[in-house]
Amino acid sequence: MRTLEPSPWLTWALLVDAATCAAIAAAHLLGGNALADALALPHGLWRGVGVFLVPWSALLLWLARSPRLAAEWVLGVIVGNGLWAFAALGLLASDALAANAWGRAYLALHGVGVLLLAIVEWLAWRHSSAVAAGRAARA
Repeated sequence: MRTLEPSPWLTWALLVDAATCAAIAAAHLLGGNALADALALPHGLWRGVGVFLVPWSALLLWLARSPRLAAEWVLGVIVGNGLWAFAALGLLASDALAANAWGRAYLALHGVGVLLLAIVEWLAWRHSSAVAAGRAARA
């Protein structure tokens, strides 16, 4: 397993990801049915996303605070975020949900935001890999 020293940019991106996931989890779990009703989104989906994001945000925080990272773990986060973003946008495009305009806006913002975060994490991961490889080559 290849390890890398995270760049400050990667640490920042993982912290932002952890904080936004924790905030969304709190909104989904504490706002619960009222928010799901306001957005016309299914309660099960709403609560399930909240439950999933609790350990996910803890993992992201753990990764952000680690001085060395397994490159595969970070790549897994990036791929997971990309898949999550496309799932949210796919739900929006498919009309599988009877979400109202606010619910559709939430899904769009959520999908685009997570996709942008995945791109930033990927760029930061690539920079971190280059830094680690450069140090190994000089040694």
